[in-house]
Amino acid sequence: MKKKEVLIHQTIENKIYLIREQKVMLDSDLAGLYGVETKQLKRQVNRNIERFPADFMFVLSANENEFLRCQIGTLEMGAYSKYLPMAFTEHGVLMLSSVLNSKRAIQVNIQIMRIFARIRQMFIDNTELRLEIEHIKSKVNNHDKNIEIVFSYLDELAEKFDKPTKKKEKPIKKIGFK
Repeated sequence: MKKKEVLIHQTIENKIYLIREQKVMLDSDLAGLYGVETKQLKRQVNRNIERFPADFMFVLSANENEFLRCQIGTLEMGAYSKYLPMAFTEHGVLMLSSVLNSKRAIQVNIQIMRIFARIRQMFIDNTELRLEIEHIKSKVNNHDKNIEIVFSYLDELAEKFDKPTKKKEKPIKKIGFK
């Protein structure tokens, strides 16, 4: 990957947020990437609202917006849009390419889809790693139990040999010069 592509990927990755347990991008971030004004993007989405069901796009609540503004460290109160932001899931971003038909929008969409796919793959790899670790843990737990059983048997055997016998032992004759 070229240095410029790495910067673009990092820029896009930094604009993906986890809201309502979904990975989303905000309308203002997408508008900046596409090179259009946020109000133009919102206008196009509202004109084609049937293309954006709830699992593709949702409007943030006032509380979510305030929390997000605090987390991101955005502009001062009153220096941002009076409308609540729209959050687009991966499918919503994909649908935006059919609404915004500029060459730049298409190229940016391709990059965003690649990044979402890479994030998904990293999650899958992470899940596989966790499953492998759990498998190893279960084996180790079984080994611990088996070792405990071996030690308990050894303790029983040691007790049997340590017990004095009931027979009277004859005194040992001393050997040697008197």
